[in-house]
Amino acid sequence: MRRLAGAVLVFGIACCAQTKSALEADPSGWKDIMPPASLAGWTRQLFMARPNATLPPVSQWKIDEQNHTLLCEGNGGHDWLRYDQELADAIFHAEYRFTKIENGKGYNSGVMLRNSADGTVYFQAQAGEAGTGYLFGSFPVDGQPKRVNLQRSMTEDRVKPAGEWNVFEMRAEGPKITVWVNGAATSEYSDPAIPLKGYAGLEGEGYRIEFRNIKIKVLK
Repeated sequence: MRRLAGAVLVFGIACCAQTKSALEADPSGWKDIMPPASLAGWTRQLFMARPNATLPPVSQWKIDEQNHTLLCEGNGGHDWLRYDQELADAIFHAEYRFTKIENGKGYNSGVMLRNSADGTVYFQAQAGEAGTGYLFGSFPVDGQPKRVNLQRSMTEDRVKPAGEWNVFEMRAEGPKITVWVNGAATSEYSDPAIPLKGYAGLEGEGYRIEFRNIKIKVLK
């Protein structure tokens, strides 16, 4: 999903700076949350659904045991797969690769953290093609949704094309959320109204995509 809205950048990101992922920098304390074949511990649900919309009866999410990946076939509408443990301060690490299609464009998915259980409040690292890898989302402020989109604030395009693996991390600490992509932070946003707990998840939106190394680190 992509939305245009006002962007807020909390700090400037130095061009071309290369840093390790949090997983590489400190591999201790991480929990592997790759779903089992049954997807137990995860819940599939519609994302930003219209009233009275229902999930297709057959899930587009499957475990590819041969390749040790979580596969979204891209044929089941716009949904998300929610990890069912509510988290406060945490880092969510996920790696993804779109299946490349001839003359394909508009590849679309997302890595999410601090979402509400129903997905009406969400914070997403946009996963797609060139020009993605930024934070966007929506959360309530004084009873009204406040939309965040940091696409125009990115100083680097870190996302690799379809067919190649990308490494994404979302880090939530207090009222601050940071997105790290393939060697650098691309977005950082802070607001005292950001919910301090929520759910991690992965988005399916019409394209075949694989995920691997799906891990959570709870911060103390």
